[in-house]
Amino acid sequence: MKWEQLLSNKRLGQEEGPRRDDDRSEFQRDFDRLIFSAPFRRLQNKTQVFPLPGSIFVHNRLTHSLEVSSVGRSLGNDTSRILLEKHPHLANTHLREMGSIVSAACLAHDLGNPPFGHSGERAIGSYFSEGEGRRYEDYFCQETGDRLTPAQWQDLIHFEGNANAFRLLTHHFRGRRKGGFVMTYSTLASIVKYPYTSNQAGKKGKFGFFQSEEEDFRKIAQEMGIKKIRNGEDGERYARYPLVYLVEAADDICYQIMDIEDAHKLKILTTEETKQLLLNFFDDDKLPLIHQRLEPLDDVNEQVVYLRSIAIGLLESECVRIFIENEEAILDGRFEGSLIEHIAERPRMAYRKCMETAIAKIYHTQMVVDIEIAGHKVITQLLDLMLEAVTHTDRTYSKILINRVSPQYDIKAPTLYERILAVLDYISGMTDIFALDLYRKINGMSLATV
Repeated sequence: MKWEQLLSNKRLGQEEGPRRDDDRSEFQRDFDRLIFSAPFRRLQNKTQVFPLPGSIFVHNRLTHSLEVSSVGRSLGNDTSRILLEKHPHLANTHLREMGSIVSAACLAHDLGNPPFGHSGERAIGSYFSEGEGRRYEDYFCQETGDRLTPAQWQDLIHFEGNANAFRLLTHHFRGRRKGGFVMTYSTLASIVKYPYTSNQAGKKGKFGFFQSEEEDFRKIAQEMGIKKIRNGEDGERYARYPLVYLVEAADDICYQIMDIEDAHKLKILTTEETKQLLLNFFDDDKLPLIHQRLEPLDDVNEQVVYLRSIAIGLLESECVRIFIENEEAILDGRFEGSLIEHIAERPRMAYRKCMETAIAKIYHTQMVVDIEIAGHKVITQLLDLMLEAVTHTDRTYSKILINRVSPQYDIKAPTLYERILAVLDYISGMTDIFALDLYRKINGMSLATV
């Protein structure tokens, strides 16, 4: 793969459209378009890990995405600066705008996640794989006159927030321009962590785009010369677009470190536990200076903030180093794993310790599990009722439910697959509060308006 071709400011759905004459680059327009969009705004009321704030404010999907975007900009800017020193002949390409591309992609990376955090994502997949949704595997829809294909069924049982983000940005919803958000090819490619369909999802269940958006991704890949590394009976498989590694690194850095800080605020982790986890990132010769800078800080939260900031800085520089050292392998599609997995041993082991602590002490706390239980119940019932409605649109109760849905969702699409995806679009776009409120109203527990 070649940088000259990989960095494209062409817009999906507006390939021949006019370019506006102002000081912003096309990639900065991507960033601004996302910031002012309704799906991005709704992230402020979607769970990241912990329940949405009571007296203590912890991260939600919005604040997480903004922080990831900030780290992503640094990763992109530092990487592009070094690459331009290595390859001065690329000075007239979009390489110097790598920071803007990665930053915009980081804003978009969680747009497809449903309410109630990762538990909401799992609830949708498990509804089809082991819940009442299993009936749709061989279901013949009288209204549309068709069934799901095996490949379409794989999309449902492996429902993926990453694939849903790509759909949200590219799908032509009713009332929206062709090409969805009309984003640049580079920004769109940067969010596809798993460049293949659900047929190749494997045991982890990860994939990058639904069957419905496969052609869009193929078009982007061909335009930018993204290498095809497999073409089998179960579909095509591409090499990762290089900037995906930077977007992934920004996300890895932020969610792991910030979960530790949030756990400290909520007193799940003690101050000493938290400080030690963050000090583990640094070599012994750096510790005296770090302790010296901690001394003037009387507030323990400020001490944690300082340690968190320098830990993020260290991880950012390490990921840039790994990207540069492996540039050839990345461009050739041979690099395996994430950037974090290849950093120096000391910070890598410290990162692993943070992950182990999060699994043991954070992700299974009662407040987190309660969100999973409630989210699973809410999403499962909404799926039950809405899918029944879109497959029997002539029924009285179905008409009532369908009238509740925004007209942008094609509930009466000509195929069963499209109708089910329209329901998933509707539910995954909900905020936690909206989903809970609708659940209560459906069950006659509330008549209040949001």
